[in-house]
This record gives sequence, structure tokens and C-alpha cells, in this order.
Amino acid sequence: MIMPHTWTPPRPSVHAAGFRSAAACLLAIAAAGCGTQGKGPKEHEEFNFTNTYSRSFAASDAQTCEAARRALLSQGYVISVARNDLVQGRKSFQPDRETHLEVEFRVVCATEGQGGKSTLAFVNALQDRYALKKNNNSASVGVGVIGSVSLPFTSSDDSLVKVASETVTTGPFYDRFFELLKRYLVMDQLLLQPASEPPAVQASAPAPAASEPVR
Repeated sequence: MIMPHTWTPPRPSVHAAGFRSAAACLLAIAAAGCGTQGKGPKEHEEFNFTNTYSRSFAASDAQTCEAARRALLSQGYVISVARNDLVQGRKSFQPDRETHLEVEFRVVCATEGQGGKSTLAFVNALQDRYALKKNNNSASVGVGVIGSVSLPFTSSDDSLVKVASETVTTGPFYDRFFELLKRYLVMDQLLLQPASEPPAVQASAPAPAASEPVR
């Protein structure tokens, strides 16, 4: 007697099961927000009250920004914007042969109160880092019908590529700038003060003439 043939579904291979398991793990990690990634701005910014980037000065906004402009000029910054409410300058550094740094300094002067005799100066410095990138180019020459033939002669084109950009957050860096700004502001205010008038010299009364003897 011939038994009827019964179809049996094939068992999944070990590789297919492993693939499905890995895919499920990846989906679980994505659903969890990929906890292994670095923190973004939402986690870094706490928006706490701090005086790292701001100081108050007893002067007008124009006087404060002018003192800031002179402070940056005294340190070698190239001024690109100079207004009564905004000063912006840039300075280049080269710590080593293959690294180049550029710092862009920005000062915003905002008037406090109605009298305009007090100003809040907000500052921030953005640092861009550039690295030297070398590109080797092979030289080629044309050879009749054959076309171009590459030769072992190479030329190197060096170029600077931006590799990082970040805001300077070091407190002492801004403290030194604010102290220098204050010095220039005090110097300007001393020059604007009117010179004190010398005390008036009172003329002395003439001495009485000696009376001649009566003859």
C-alpha cells in the first residue's frame, strides 16, 4: 500500500533566523531613540542665568561699543562691523603647521532702563578650526592615437578644510575681555569730563599811599 505524500514546510535556516533577530534588535534600538548617540543641543542647553557672556556698564550703548571696538583692536582683531549697538571682529591663529584657527568675536550693546545711562554688553566668540588637506594629482601626457598616459610624477595641492566650529565657553576668556573693555571705557569717560576751572585769583587792594609830613 502506497502512503499518500504529506508536504512538510521547510524549516527556516539558522542564517535567516539570525537575520530576523538582528533586524528586530535594530528596530528596538531605533524605537528607543538610539541611546548610544551623543547628546544634542537639547541636552546641553540648560538656559540657566549666568553672567559669563554679559556685563553691565554705567555708560551709553555707543560708548560701550566704542570701548569694545578699541579693546578688540588692541588685541589684533580685524573689525568688520562697528555700530553703536554692534561690534564684530575676527582674528587668526596658527598653533601648529597643519592647524589654523579663526576666532570671530561679537559684542552687542543693549541699553538698560529709560535714561540710557546703563548698557548691558553681550559677547560671544565663535572658534573655527581648519586642518591642512593634501591632494595628490598624477600628471598625464598625450601620446598620439593611444591617448593620455599617466606618469609617476605627482603634484600636491594643499588646502585648508574646516573640521570643527564651536562657541568658546571659557569664563576667564570673557572675564579678561570685559576687564579690558572697562579700562577703555574709564579712559573715555575721563576724557569726556570737563576740565575743572582754576580757582579765581582775587586781586589784592593797593597799599595806601604814605602821607607826606605837613610843613
